[in-house]
Amino acid sequence: MGKIAFVRVFSSHPILVSVEDMLKRSFPDYELETITITELLKKRPDLLAFNSLDVMRVYYREILKNPRTFTRRFLRTPFMFQQVRRLVRHHIERNRGEYSFSFQLQSLFDASTPGLPHFIYTDHTYQESQRYEYRNAPYSTTWLKLEKEIYQNADRIFTRSSNISNSLIIDYGIPQSKVVCAYTGSNILKKDGSGDEHDYSKKNILFVGIDWERKGGPALLEAFRIVLNTVPDAQLNIIGPDVQVDLPNCRVLGQIPIEQLDQYYRQASIFCLPTRREPFGIVFIEALQYALPIVATGVGALPDFVKVGENGYLVEPEDVPALAYALIDLLQDEEKRRRFGRNSYILWKERYNWENVGAIIRREILEVV
Repeated sequence: MGKIAFVRVFSSHPILVSVEDMLKRSFPDYELETITITELLKKRPDLLAFNSLDVMRVYYREILKNPRTFTRRFLRTPFMFQQVRRLVRHHIERNRGEYSFSFQLQSLFDASTPGLPHFIYTDHTYQESQRYEYRNAPYSTTWLKLEKEIYQNADRIFTRSSNISNSLIIDYGIPQSKVVCAYTGSNILKKDGSGDEHDYSKKNILFVGIDWERKGGPALLEAFRIVLNTVPDAQLNIIGPDVQVDLPNCRVLGQIPIEQLDQYYRQASIFCLPTRREPFGIVFIEALQYALPIVATGVGALPDFVKVGENGYLVEPEDVPALAYALIDLLQDEEKRRRFGRNSYILWKERYNWENVGAIIRREILEVV
């Protein structure tokens, strides 16, 4: 039995659990070893101290404007990039003969080891993120040059959406043969049902997202204010942010455990997240799984799984009238909600589930290994 070196940055996040479980089920003939970068770094406080200096050196202008930049950029320095690459390679080299290949989640570091087949599964590139109208300040130019090495050193790069695949090919010059769109699945395990039993008679809109401003929360509230003038019995449930809202028929539920999301998806009849910037948006896949029509914005990966007039509507970020109109259109037509929701579920079943993702990844990896 061979061994897979599964390299991830953090130790706790729903996507980590989903990907790890996908690898175990897709490669039952391999042993999986998880290597967590932040755990490796905890053993090296000297590197963390030196990196603090590098953060200040590289991003000091941004930090003077906004001190929170220090935390946001801590893992995005040339120094940290090189040290993480060295730590991961050292870890793998100690037991080199045991590993059949390495599999890296996300593209923040280069976790490849020369001579060992290496694969990446990611939902973003820096160049693609710069296409958003609302974007973060740029990273260090040295870090950006290093980012290209992440992709160059991989045997295959698995993406979750077509825009990231295109970015790798066009922006980074990666051969098309090395880039595979494998899609993704939901982080919620739906307990039962096929989608046909969903109740669309209610007029409940569901928002799920932590970053209120970036996810378009303020625009949704403005739109919902307009919606209530036409559909006074519409409801809006907001899950994730802790915000103060003075609006009828609107509940702010804050952060809730992922296992409790099931009931709110089941109670919803429309999913709405008018995000301004989105690397992928796993909550949309959850909405597909629960057979919900979707109202969102046409940014990032969203056009891949929100088909206008088939399972939802896409509007421009911050376009409050268009957002309100799309919501009203669905709220006033139960049969359209049902039809759009059914199409969402079909798309989830055919493409956006972990069984499909695992089959694609296994096929491509075994071609190399």
